[in-house]
Amino acid sequence: MKNRRKFIFLLILGLLILSSPFIVSSQEANSTADTTDLYANNPDIQDLNQQIETNKTKIDNLKKATEEYAQKIEEFKNKAVSLKNQLGLLDNQITKAELDINTNQLEIDKTKLEIDSLDWRINKEQKEIEEQKNNLIEYIKQIDKSDRKSYLEILILNDSFAEFFNQISYLEQVQSDLKISVDRLKLLQNALTVQKADKERQKSDLEKLKKDLITKQDKLKDDLAAKENLLITTRSSEVQFQNLLIQAKQQQNEIDSEVLQLQEQVKNKIQRLRTENTSPQNTLVDWPIASREITAYFHDPDYPFRYVYEHPAIDIRTKQGTPIRAPAAGYVARTVDAGYGYSYIIIIHDNGISTVYGHVSAIYVKEDTYVKVGDIIGLTGALPGTRGAGRLTTGPHLHFEVRLNGIPVNPLEYLP
Repeated sequence: MKNRRKFIFLLILGLLILSSPFIVSSQEANSTADTTDLYANNPDIQDLNQQIETNKTKIDNLKKATEEYAQKIEEFKNKAVSLKNQLGLLDNQITKAELDINTNQLEIDKTKLEIDSLDWRINKEQKEIEEQKNNLIEYIKQIDKSDRKSYLEILILNDSFAEFFNQISYLEQVQSDLKISVDRLKLLQNALTVQKADKERQKSDLEKLKKDLITKQDKLKDDLAAKENLLITTRSSEVQFQNLLIQAKQQQNEIDSEVLQLQEQVKNKIQRLRTENTSPQNTLVDWPIASREITAYFHDPDYPFRYVYEHPAIDIRTKQGTPIRAPAAGYVARTVDAGYGYSYIIIIHDNGISTVYGHVSAIYVKEDTYVKVGDIIGLTGALPGTRGAGRLTTGPHLHFEVRLNGIPVNPLEYLP
């Protein structure tokens, strides 16, 4: 009798534990047999799984096509520098961007379907958990009721030995069913924990895919704008295209030489203008704009004009006219307003560090002045056909260079 009461007490305690939220380790979850397939044979789940598989097939096919165009892009990069080849490169980049967008959209749709599947399972598991709890309560009541009677009482209350043994068998079956219900409840609880964790991961993946889609859509816009700008600027003339490349190369060489000269000229001014309580900076304090979306990296192998010169900066995507803030205190050494040509600002900082801001649409600082960290020095540009953008531009962004003793270095190594 005592053992029976102890059993019931432990059972109720176990039921309370199972009813409360708890964390299942990955090892324990994996040890539960096919918790994710509890409802795999349900028609609703099968329909969702079929839609998910269809999307996977479409995604795989699009990725194969994307790889083919990526190969074509590499082939164009290795061809001779000509207007025809540059346009071919842009055409393939545009097609690849379109395929990337379609793939991304399908991945978003697939993830949404997977979340729907998880929601269905979670709701079903929660309902069945409640049913199993109710069953356990009934079983416990039956055992408790029978526990108050001795075997002699059960024998007296029954008319025959057959009914007596039937009653005993019934009680044994109740206890067996009770164990099955407890096991099922634990299985469902484990499955529910796994499903909820999977859902959170899928929701996180969905948000990332949505952000990636916006990035890819912007990339497509940039490629389309670059092609249109190239056609307008060159007027489909190979000679004009080659002249543009020569001008771009000369301009970059001039900036290289200019920064080296300015670095040495203003070194003493920097030391004088810095307050006594300010120590020299070896890195930049902040980014020049709020955006952290990089469309071209330092010495980027995918830079569209790499055959003209190695990309000495990072390009940070941002809206046209975004305020540019000084990422560290420094001396405004040069400001060049080239009208609709390439406009830029050069600031000299501590310890041989200087920064260059290209494609600016407006300049708010004057040469031979000192700026503090966070001061607005100008506005971003680079939209084709606007002030300061220059002729070879691929869309709104900030061209941001960091130089050490006049030599271009990777800006990401100096930014926080």
